[in-house]
Amino acid sequence: MPADIPPVLASAGADRRLGGPYAAASALARVLVPRAPLAAVAAHDIELRAIAPDLAVPVLRTTLTETLPRDERILVPAPQRTLRVANGFAEFVREAVTEPCTFFVTSYAEADPADREVIDVLVRRVPRLTVVTCDAPGAEARDEFWVGLWAEGDAARYREAVEWCQERGCHEAAVELGRRAVFDVEAADPDTDDWWAIIHATAIGLGSLKREEEAAELLAYARARTTDPLRQSTLAYTDAMLLTRHHDPERRDLEAALGLVNIGIALCGLLPDRENRAVKLGFDLNGKALIQARRGLPDEALALVEAAIELADRDLPEGAQAVHRMVLRANRAQLLAARGDHGAALADLDAAIGADPGYPDYYIDRGNLLVRLGREEDALADYEAAMKAGPPFPEAYYNRAEVRFTRGDHEGALADLDYALELDPGFVDALVNRAGLLAARGEYGRARADAEAGLAADPGNPYLLCALGQVESDGGDVARAWAAFEEALRRAPSLAAAWAGRGMLAYELGKLEEAIADLDRAVALSEEPGLLFNRALALRAAGREREAVADLTRALELDPDDLDIRLALTG
Repeated sequence: MPADIPPVLASAGADRRLGGPYAAASALARVLVPRAPLAAVAAHDIELRAIAPDLAVPVLRTTLTETLPRDERILVPAPQRTLRVANGFAEFVREAVTEPCTFFVTSYAEADPADREVIDVLVRRVPRLTVVTCDAPGAEARDEFWVGLWAEGDAARYREAVEWCQERGCHEAAVELGRRAVFDVEAADPDTDDWWAIIHATAIGLGSLKREEEAAELLAYARARTTDPLRQSTLAYTDAMLLTRHHDPERRDLEAALGLVNIGIALCGLLPDRENRAVKLGFDLNGKALIQARRGLPDEALALVEAAIELADRDLPEGAQAVHRMVLRANRAQLLAARGDHGAALADLDAAIGADPGYPDYYIDRGNLLVRLGREEDALADYEAAMKAGPPFPEAYYNRAEVRFTRGDHEGALADLDYALELDPGFVDALVNRAGLLAARGEYGRARADAEAGLAADPGNPYLLCALGQVESDGGDVARAWAAFEEALRRAPSLAAAWAGRGMLAYELGKLEEAIADLDRAVALSEEPGLLFNRALALRAAGREREAVADLTRALELDPDDLDIRLALTG
């Protein structure tokens, strides 16, 4: 080890076969938790319990799901869950480590992706901790649970391990162990409860990792090995969701998905047990609602969700399947909000949050609806509740930034976007907004870097192209700005910001008729005060004063407090 690195705080082996998905991170947690401030441990209880469940960490934040039997835990963590855990753990480490030190990690080549993610975040976000990794094995700690899974023929606990990984969002580990259980060591006989649970969790994991074709192959393999109608129904539903949510829009097939989910509904409708039928059929009706919503049939989607809610209310005991009921209410809220029934949507979101105050996602949904209703203070409270409920949530800070920006708190908005991007440097929407905000402040270098970083991750993104066009317009590279707006319009002809951006660039170049034409398109797409103001400037410069006054008058009606509009109208 080089002599110039700080003293070693901890050494750990990262071999997932010996220590599980968080082999290295859990070892670091075991060193730090006993010496860390109690407040730091308490503030990061969720992350520490996810990484090192054997530690005596107080349970201060929890979700409804954690209190229920496994068969009622229907929520599958998003792929970003492990990044949120990694960020929360890094913030704990930052509080616990007070002097420069080193974390030495061996067997890095055998680390699970979740462990690698933790290490990447530690390197990026904890400057006092030097992380040294090597692929060679060291003095590896052994966890007999995980060691036993990798020993040939030792299959008693594969289902437990696969479900443990799935519930924590460790989808790579769930898939690896699940495929091994099914194909390599044949951990359970086909068409048994354990085998089926492993198949289902593995397929869900593959879908979460955007490996839908592999998931479909696994489901086909399972379909050929069961005649159980309930399992065939679940297979049909899972296949339908893969086709509906495929990460590549070109590969989605809503008609085929509709046919598959109808098979599931037909089979579930024949189930003899009333309670079982209410759950399984309700699940499939909810899935069909998603398909119909994406097919442009929102009324039918709403009717399907309401039928699922009615089934649960009629045929399930009071309090049973609480997460299922919560999800149905939250889904109905989205459909109600889309049709403008905001009061009923808020009531459903209130009920969902009331059922599980520790689940952050619905605070975000309710906050977004409250913003649409002009209740910004209430929206901010919801975004901040989401921030507190679980590990760091970039979306909550991104949404709060938008509210702060619209209220004129540009410094607060920038701070929120900075933090959101510290948590997730690849958060494209945050890069878009920060690039625009930085350009408005004259920080063209940083703004350009954000736009280019976003385009590297999402080439052709029209919002990023607009941001780049704005940066180059303000920064003086007219040709590059024009090209960016042109490409944005080619990719998204209905994007008002692109028409407005090119229109204002034309105005600055003295091309008044082109500017007015572009701004006409922008206003037709989105009648916003700023767009009307900009078109008024172009109209006035072209000598079309009556039209300019009409635009300014309408802009002032929409935003009576805008001093620039008032001065332009009266001056």
